Amino acid sequence: MAFNKFNVFHWHIVDDPSFPYQSVAFPELSAKGAYSYNHVYTPSDVRLVIEYARLRGIRVIPEFDTPGHTQSWGKGQKDILTPCYDKDRPNGSYGPINPILNTTYDFMAKLFKEIGTVFPDDYIHLGGDEVDFSCWRSNPDVTEFMKKQGLLFTYAKLEGYYIQKVLDLVTSLKKKSIVWQEVFDNGVKLQPDTTVEVWIGGDYNEELSKITKEGHQAILAAPWYLDYISYGQDWRKYYSVEPLSFSGYKSQKERVLGGEACLWGEYVDATNLTPRLWPRASAVGERLWSSENVTDVDDAYARLTQHRCRMLRRGIAAEPLFVGFCRYEMRDT
Repeated sequence: MAFNKFNVFHWHIVDDPSFPYQSVAFPELSAKGAYSYNHVYTPSDVRLVIEYARLRGIRVIPEFDTPGHTQSWGKGQKDILTPCYDKDRPNGSYGPINPILNTTYDFMAKLFKEIGTVFPDDYIHLGGDEVDFSCWRSNPDVTEFMKKQGLLFTYAKLEGYYIQKVLDLVTSLKKKSIVWQEVFDNGVKLQPDTTVEVWIGGDYNEELSKITKEGHQAILAAPWYLDYISYGQDWRKYYSVEPLSFSGYKSQKERVLGGEACLWGEYVDATNLTPRLWPRASAVGERLWSSENVTDVDDAYARLTQHRCRMLRRGIAAEPLFVGFCRYEMRDT
């Protein structure tokens, strides 16, 4: 990351399949929710990552994504997930975080207090994306709660109810929040200093315009999802993005903090992480640090090819941009 001018590591540290973060306050979360006992991030592991990054000028922002993407949480924390129903009885499956119980917020307060202490950065990413409302819709207790709260069966508002409480928790820790764009799209009342991350493809320019018009800072990730691989030189389309091309005043464009190259883990582990990431992410790094008038893709190809060879010399298994070779591989005969 440091070689490629990336200065923030967004650590999506837990998700549906696994809860590898080893919590001091709630050790059962990883003991029961991680893939196995040796697929965890211990407190010393986390400290090592943060310090290693700090020495290279890189901030570490953790993401604890809720209320969706939380199936692994339920293995180690009783009653944290919503029971799903078939007609009038539970069917044994569970949905998102249960937003109707006071115990949920007691748990979240304790967990985020720990997170705020462990991670020194000013920001915590709270997620909020891809929430499936079907389980909430099936649960009669949730339905009754929504009636009492006057939420009128609008499940996006129920998510908003939950997110606002978590936002308040994070604010009480003197931290700022980042959320995925659905939270903004669903009309959740955000804190003034909440940053919105734009990830959904399509017209992300319009999304940036809306977010910044409302006075929020934004991060652009939508055009730089590196887990979407394609044959050929897909780095060229990453390089050709202009993140400030949306309609808006200068003050709006100043609210775009930067961009993010995302590499999600559905088909990635230690065997292919590095070559899939580099030098495709290098193109994103150059784009984000370059003026908008630096647009010559062929010129960038020459630089990136040279930089790819530089990374190989440093032991980074960066894949080739196209056919060719690195001069350092030549040997005198």
